[in-house]
Order: sequence, then structure tokens, then C-alpha cells
Amino acid sequence: MRNSDKGVATTGPSATALSRRRVLHVGAAAAAGGGALLIGTIGAAQAAPRGGRNPVRARALVPGDRVRVVSPGRTPDPALMDRGIEILRGWGLKVELGQHAFTRYGYLAGTDAQRLADVNSAFTDPGVRAVFAARGGYGTQRIVDQMDVSALRRDPKVVVGFSDITSIHGRLWREAGLVSFYGPMVNWTDSRTGPDSAEALRRAVMSTAPITINRDPAETAASVMVPGRATGRLLGGCLTLISTSLGAEDAPDFDDAILFFEDVDEAPYSYDRMLTELRRVGVLGRVAGVVVGQITNSVGAPGEWDAAAVLKDRLYDLGVPVLGGLRLGHGNGQLTVPLGARATIDAEAGTLTVEAGVR
Repeated sequence: MRNSDKGVATTGPSATALSRRRVLHVGAAAAAGGGALLIGTIGAAQAAPRGGRNPVRARALVPGDRVRVVSPGRTPDPALMDRGIEILRGWGLKVELGQHAFTRYGYLAGTDAQRLADVNSAFTDPGVRAVFAARGGYGTQRIVDQMDVSALRRDPKVVVGFSDITSIHGRLWREAGLVSFYGPMVNWTDSRTGPDSAEALRRAVMSTAPITINRDPAETAASVMVPGRATGRLLGGCLTLISTSLGAEDAPDFDDAILFFEDVDEAPYSYDRMLTELRRVGVLGRVAGVVVGQITNSVGAPGEWDAAAVLKDRLYDLGVPVLGGLRLGHGNGQLTVPLGARATIDAEAGTLTVEAGVR
């Protein structure tokens, strides 16, 4: 893993790599030591969108729509961006770039003010019908609380991204009731996200058909399964971001939801720590079911539990259906799902079926 970047999976273990989790916790500690750090209580989150509003969906994208690519975290690679833009234009979309999409400021794509301005400009421009994240990597949580989501309540847009963009998804759900999309970003790598990934993303944002994801026996968490069926809002994302958002404005309430999580470059004990945290604060005691996506590059010490064993230990006694092994996350062949849409898991059949995220 490169400098806490979870936008692209590495190809092997890195025992000395600085994970995003460590960066986030160090940042929180520094803030607490240097001044007041305002943290809401975990129980303050509203079930579903704040204020009891019904979830809102953007209309499906059609050829000719303007879409904006922004960089809320790290700076993308120009060559990889060219490939992603080529794919979007191949669907007939008119692609624009945020003003600071390629800016560099330390390990970020510009200052917080610059990245925030690009995000807010995309959200509030009435001609922009979709906002695609350029890439992930650390940085989104530095600006997520200042995002202007008011326009999205009146004029919902398609919003796409994963990994660090989990924070944006959570805030949009809580504040605007917006159904958004956990899928590949524009910093595109054909070797990881090939034609199946591109088609899954296109269908998700340009079609009103339901989405069904099947368990892949080759995935790390494919053996993780507790029989049963459950239905609820699909919420979650990258487990590190879920964990480090607890109590903040981008943390959705998971009561009666289908909790989805995935992650990359985390050792098995780290999954234990994060899931134990979710147990201790009551999150895992209130969900209707659990979906486990791609557990990528999780390497432990010889003779210790692997990631699948940890997941079984932390999830099997919850009394709800658990379905692992879906191609959702940082691994190869990543697919796309709407967050905030109603979903049904059938653990024994190995399927996750989600209502369309667009209208």
C-alpha cells in the first residue's frame, strides 16, 4: 500500500505500510491534542435519512448528460484518468474535470478548500447530472463535514466512488437521503476493473433494472456464510472508513440495515479490532444482515487466524444472515451497488439483490 492509499490494491503484503486507519487515528489524536474536537454521539444518528424523509434517487443517466469528475482525496494518475474518461465518453456522457482534479498538496489533490470547492461546485451545478470520484486515498474525511448537500435534496445527482468515498456516501445518505453508488472510480485500471466492471457500472447508473451480485467462490470471504434471508437498506462501504466515522456526521445509522463492508491491506487482527468496535458500540447488534465484499491483501502471521476465520468469529453469533464473497471493493473484477437502496440477501443461494439506484 502506498502512503495510506486504498484506492488501488497492492499485490502483496506490506507489514510496514502505513494504513489509512493509522493516519485517521493519528489525525484525530492530533486534533484532540491541539484543540476542541467536536464528536457527536453514536446514538444521535437518525434511522434512514435525517428528518424521516423518503430516500431520493437521481434519474438514470442518458447519452448527452454532463458529468463532473472531482478529486476529494488523493491526486489521480493522468494516464489512468484518460482511460476512465474514455469509458464514460463511450457511453455518450459529456465529461468535465473539477478545477483541481490534478492539483497536488502534500498527499492530497489540493488544499482542503480547493477539494471542497470542486465537490460543492459539482453538487450545486444544475447542469451536472453525475459526480464521479477520480480516485480514493486518504483525504475525504477532512472535507466531508463542510460539503453542501442541500442542492441534492432538491435536485438529486448520481454520485459514484468507493474506498475513502465511503464518507461522502454516508453524509449524502444522512443529510439528503440520497441513494449513491459504491463502484469503480475514474482512475481506471483495466487489469483490475475489466469489461465486466465497466458494464456493471454502466448498468447501475444508466438502467433502472435491479442489481444482483452472486457469491464468487474465489473471493477471500466466500466461505463466510450464515444461512437465512434478510431485507433492509444497503449501507456501509470500506470498513476502515465506517469505523473511523462512528459518531461523526458521515456515519449512517445501521438499524435494520444490511451492513456491507470491504477493505484492503488490513491484517486479520485489524478486522477483528474494527468489528469488535462495531460490536461494542451496538452497531452489529442492530443490523438485519451482513454482506462482506472483497477482503483484499489481508495477510497474518503464520499459525494465526486468517481473515475468513476472524470474520466467522466476529459475525457468526449475531443471529442474522451473513453473506461473504461478493466482488465489491478493492479487488479484481469490482462490481457496483447502490447504497441506500433496499436490498435482500439470500445467504444460502449466495445472492445479494438490490433495487435500482436510479429512477
